[in-house]
Amino acid sequence: MPATPIVRPPVDWTDRILELEVGPVAHGGHCVARAHPEDDPSGPGRVVFVRHALPGERVRAVVTEDGGGAFCRADAVAVLTPSPQRVSAPCAWARAGGCGGCDLQHATPEAQRDLKAAVLAEQLQRLADVAWPVVVEELPGGPLGWRSRVRLAVDEEGRAGLRAHRSHDVLPIADCSLAPAGTLAPVLDHEFAPGDEVEVTVDVDGVVHADDGSPAVQRAAGREWLLSPGVFWQVHPALPDALAAVVGEWAAAPAGGVAWDLYGGVGLFAAVLAGQVGPEGSVTVVESARQAVADGRAALADLPQVDWRIGRVENVLGGLVGRPDVIVADPPRRGLGRELVDALSLRAPARIVYVACDPAALARDVAGFSAQGYELAELRAFDAFPMTHHFESVALLVRT
Repeated sequence: MPATPIVRPPVDWTDRILELEVGPVAHGGHCVARAHPEDDPSGPGRVVFVRHALPGERVRAVVTEDGGGAFCRADAVAVLTPSPQRVSAPCAWARAGGCGGCDLQHATPEAQRDLKAAVLAEQLQRLADVAWPVVVEELPGGPLGWRSRVRLAVDEEGRAGLRAHRSHDVLPIADCSLAPAGTLAPVLDHEFAPGDEVEVTVDVDGVVHADDGSPAVQRAAGREWLLSPGVFWQVHPALPDALAAVVGEWAAAPAGGVAWDLYGGVGLFAAVLAGQVGPEGSVTVVESARQAVADGRAALADLPQVDWRIGRVENVLGGLVGRPDVIVADPPRRGLGRELVDALSLRAPARIVYVACDPAALARDVAGFSAQGYELAELRAFDAFPMTHHFESVALLVRT
């Protein structure tokens, strides 16, 4: 009778110090490395996801999380061989054990965009079998002072701050270099209810709103919106106009045509589409947030060709009749998903303009549309979140 194998429990690497040769960037704000054989004698080298490192560097890193699986997470705490693209982070909280908002302050702005481009290209190749030369474009305004909306957490003593990376801990920051200078300091001086959250918004006129109940003025695509507190608007001031221009160019909705704007928010893209289809056409906006729809209806009240539907796209879609000429979709981070991709493909629009904030979700949905007879025809990406691993992409899918 064979002996029963001995199953040894995994060794928890949390707080272990590793010396690592840093490999390529990965989706999520980190780079990939493998533990040396002396650290992991049981295999070819355990995967370590390292923050605050750059490809090609040799670093000393401390393991911050170990779930006992095939990989663990670590923070670089010393750089033994630096990359030529490494710079000093402008914020003292952009470090191991620091703020979770910024992942890439230690890289030049050009290197940050190259890293993001590499992530999107890798996701498209691996998940959609699409080889695409990705370029992430710089937006006006520079890498600092661009963030027009910041959500602050409040600790148990009523002090507002930002959360540490992958933690509920609230850091006692004095300011944030991504927000316009001087925006947060007056808010941080106040005391709030413990455990609360505070959203600070700087509108297009430079007025600061800190959960004061007043509407924020925003302008894009030649129009103006008065947005209620909590209603979504892009955080980079230059992004709404950039996205509206690309969506308008690629949608090319015909006069008198039919366009759907899914996850339409307050109607930024609907305004562009309405101008294309004209008074004889129709634009249907589907949005689940009631206050966003109310603000959008007020802003686009002069466009009777825009019809608003309140609800989740998957619930509303069955009630939409006809074949749209073009569909614009700006889904949340998780993307559309296979069922919705298939349902939209059955409506057979000539073009689908897809706005994405997550490269993996975009790549998965591109693969889904490809299986339904659509091909990726155009792609642009914008560095709408400098100093972080996030960026925004727009894809054009056409029927083959």
